[in-house]
Amino acid sequence: MHTTRRRALRRTVTALAATALLAAPLAACASGGEVASDEPITAEGVDDGSTLTLWTRAPIERQAKLLVDAYNESHENQVELTVVPNDDYVAKVGAAAGSGGLPDLFAADIVYVPNWAQQGLFADISEQIDGLDFKDDINQGHLSAGTVDDKEYVLPFALDLSMLFWNKELFAEAGLDPEKAPATLAEFSEAAQAVQALNKPDTYGTATGLNCGGCLVFTWFPSVWASGEEVMTDDGAEALLDGDAAQAVYDTWAELEKAGAVLPSSTDEAGPTWTAAFSEGKVGVMPFPATLLPSLEFDAGVAGIPGVDGGVSTFVGGDGIGISKDSKQSAQAWNFLNWMMSEEAQVEVLAKDGNAVSRGDLADNEYAAADPRLVTINEVAAQGSTPVALNFQQAFNAPGSPWLALVRNRVLNGEDAVEADNEEITAILSQ
Repeated sequence: MHTTRRRALRRTVTALAATALLAAPLAACASGGEVASDEPITAEGVDDGSTLTLWTRAPIERQAKLLVDAYNESHENQVELTVVPNDDYVAKVGAAAGSGGLPDLFAADIVYVPNWAQQGLFADISEQIDGLDFKDDINQGHLSAGTVDDKEYVLPFALDLSMLFWNKELFAEAGLDPEKAPATLAEFSEAAQAVQALNKPDTYGTATGLNCGGCLVFTWFPSVWASGEEVMTDDGAEALLDGDAAQAVYDTWAELEKAGAVLPSSTDEAGPTWTAAFSEGKVGVMPFPATLLPSLEFDAGVAGIPGVDGGVSTFVGGDGIGISKDSKQSAQAWNFLNWMMSEEAQVEVLAKDGNAVSRGDLADNEYAAADPRLVTINEVAAQGSTPVALNFQQAFNAPGSPWLALVRNRVLNGEDAVEADNEEITAILSQ
């Protein structure tokens, strides 16, 4: 079901906040993403000692440096990496796109990728991607987000997944099986309330960011998908967040809020510290970013985020990477991308450092096998989704978005306004 939905979404374009920044400078970009190179791209690309430029944003600096350093040590080509502060990245890309100054390769938050591909910032690498023997094993959420009008523009650079985490010590104290994941929304609620019943100082059953639209889509949408339902129509123009599964998610969190099992600061949490209490061992169970697993100093269980009656899913975030429209070294740039997707890079560089891999066939690698939680993260990644819509930012992530209004009205205020609030989300999506 999700694969079919993602294929339909390939024709959808994300506007987000970047649209205003990019619209003007791209007016003069008529290339449509055509590769500006005289050298054809072969299956493995060209490794002839060329110097390549690559831009990425600061949140994935660690993964980017690992990959670039390993490539430079093993290839004649050399990649020069530029790490840009997250808040400056969209403006930098927009300015460079308008002046023909994009680097050979650049990464982007996956929710920005469809817009930038549509605008012609990336070169079409469909033939090269389609020629990969393991294409069907590449994370489909990222591939779909980078596919516009059946043309493929990006590959996964770094994955950021939402997973269900629980504190095994608190579970054991609460009489719960510390090795067993809550398999349904009801079991999640029961576990959170069991931890709350311990009445430990400054310790709560669960936590979230109830004033953070991005936190909520990252952690609540997967329960809808795991239940076999969707959050939007295929064209991204209509919200489906008044469906049965979505209603069950709201009811679950409203129940937890009423029971006092939600960290009190969650009410006003706008994003910056929404994971802090769990990381400090003060929360029993919550949907949580998989990328933070290595930072935890206690034993945590990890599973996919459950649906109403079972199943698991995840929000597949992170960054995609492609060859820019301005590169004159596309064959050399493809050599980097081709190597990046290889078993050598995915396993010996990313997995060795504790990162999720972008290929399902490499999920149970030797490094992940040493920690079954990493295998779980890799496997669930293949079952997740990456939602795409024209006005996703305005409808969901922006401060005061109608999505935030829906959640706060239902969960915090107990208002029966989900249907009307869902219509407000649709009004934004359909503009």
